[in-house]
Amino acid sequence: MAKAPVLTPQAEDFPRWYQDLINKAELADNGPVRGTMVIRPYGYGLWERMQQEMDARIKDAGAQNAYFPLFIPQSYLTREAEHVEGFAPELAVVTHGGGKELEEPVVVRPTSETIINDYFSKWVQSYRDLPLLINQWANVVRWEMRPRVFLRTSEFLWQEGHTAHASYEDARDYAARIHKDVYADFMINVLGIDVVLGRKTPKERFAGAINTLTLEGMMGDGKALQLGTSHELGTNFAKAFNTQYLSKDGKQELVWQTSWGVSTRMVGGLIMSHGDDNGLRVPPRLASVQVVVMAIKGDEAVAKVRELGDRLKAAGIRVQVDDRVDTPFGRRAVDWELKGVPVRVEIGPRDLEAGTAMLARRIPGGKEPVSIDALAELLPTVLEEDQAQLLRESRERREARTSDVNTIEEAAEAATSGGWARIPWATLGAEGEAKLAEQAVSVRCLVAEDGSVPEADDAPGTVAIVARAY
Repeated sequence: MAKAPVLTPQAEDFPRWYQDLINKAELADNGPVRGTMVIRPYGYGLWERMQQEMDARIKDAGAQNAYFPLFIPQSYLTREAEHVEGFAPELAVVTHGGGKELEEPVVVRPTSETIINDYFSKWVQSYRDLPLLINQWANVVRWEMRPRVFLRTSEFLWQEGHTAHASYEDARDYAARIHKDVYADFMINVLGIDVVLGRKTPKERFAGAINTLTLEGMMGDGKALQLGTSHELGTNFAKAFNTQYLSKDGKQELVWQTSWGVSTRMVGGLIMSHGDDNGLRVPPRLASVQVVVMAIKGDEAVAKVRELGDRLKAAGIRVQVDDRVDTPFGRRAVDWELKGVPVRVEIGPRDLEAGTAMLARRIPGGKEPVSIDALAELLPTVLEEDQAQLLRESRERREARTSDVNTIEEAAEAATSGGWARIPWATLGAEGEAKLAEQAVSVRCLVAEDGSVPEADDAPGTVAIVARAY
């Protein structure tokens, strides 16, 4: 009788495979309140690495970290009409505290444009105070009707950047800088996901924005996942909160603003982009554990893996030593494979006699014996090769499953068949976008014919990327 697979095969049931992997790889559990999640240590380690990489890029872009309250007066959200309308169905509102009814209900932070603008209006007085570039790492609450761990939860972790500028051009350029130099650089070069950079349609824009830039990734089942957004807010919030500055000409002017964010949704994107029927595959540049050094059995092997672990750490490799020889080796190997650690170095008594270790590579698969003494020099090359392979696979999947079409019917067929479609925006338009929505298909973004981000919705040659999405 064939042994049952550890995970439901992707081809059989992709959503079940996703949930199986989260459970078996010990990434997260469902929380006690519907729509919440408990992120387990290994899953949180992935998020911490994402934070580290992103935080460095955000600071390189000039932003500084700050923190703003979780509770926001409900009246703040009503100041920007489009904003409150966009978030109203998702709000969690507190009406009682300390055993008493509150004089004014407070909203649990869904995003912080309103409260941050209240303070921007106090902090900005002159053109000398601009640009003001602030980032916050925090949790937010958006009451989710159809929750899925990491992808859509009522509470999630994220960063949200908020900036104020003296001119439209400066704000526009900064939103684009975050989009490209922070988000795209991280997602492509660290996550190994070949995202498409584009512009949201007016229907899909962030509530209160004049333009939204997005990064869309194709998942293993052909659906799209929005992995991050950067918004031009114009002067909408500045008007609502009277955020003005004294210009060089001595005139009171409204500031121009941006906001931008990515969240723990990226962990879900990582799983669905790179995972296979054996579990997760973590890009080496992201991995909190790049190499696990495993003792198969025997005291001598335990001593050797500890020594080797120290040597590899000194070489700058993120290493974990697994010397739990009281646990069957096969079970441990399967666990590490599920967790997607890029490389396993396995050492037993026979390997010690030969002066070799078995090198198991999670991303391309396969095993081969290598000299123990050569590992410190060899592994950095191996890790970079495997990083490049994941990005290449991501790009090849998207290119192979994207169709160029000329009709709404062809676009819907491509999207419902597990792929993406590219259709001229002039052909599709807002009416076609509405027709696609009836079939649970959406315009993920607008791109120029050459793949760049168009400067306007109606720019000549603009193409719509159409797909089903998470």
